[in-house]
Amino acid sequence: MTPAIPRNFRLAVALVLLGSAITAQAPDSTQVKAKDPRQAAYWSLIYPGTGQVYNGKWLKALLLGTLEGIAIYQWNENRKFYRHYSTDFPLPRHRYLEKRNKYAWWMGFLYVYGLLDAVVDAHLSTYAAVMDRSIEEKNVTDNQDSE
Repeated sequence: MTPAIPRNFRLAVALVLLGSAITAQAPDSTQVKAKDPRQAAYWSLIYPGTGQVYNGKWLKALLLGTLEGIAIYQWNENRKFYRHYSTDFPLPRHRYLEKRNKYAWWMGFLYVYGLLDAVVDAHLSTYAAVMDRSIEEKNVTDNQDSE
């Protein structure tokens, strides 16, 4: 005798098959999903490099995040040396203040650069796909859109 199949299992299989049949259409290869510059700016405000992750620029994100981490670390170390200065330290006290301020500027620069780069990348996310299309294809799709 055949084993009984639970009713819930049959219902789940039917829903999966129905769902896959409904969504089985391939996406239009001429359409490229544009990234939202506001969303990229929002993510970049959280931490430098996260806007690049949103845009899919992983190497840039890693580089920006690493540089920002180094700048924060160096700023903090020089802040501690300046605050708890001892004559045993190799540099005069004002040099730690100068170095701390230099790394604070680097932190700000990297933050703003990451924000602007993410917004520009999001704006230009469709550029390569548009430039790769032939002129005839552009004219056909433009004429269809205007009708």
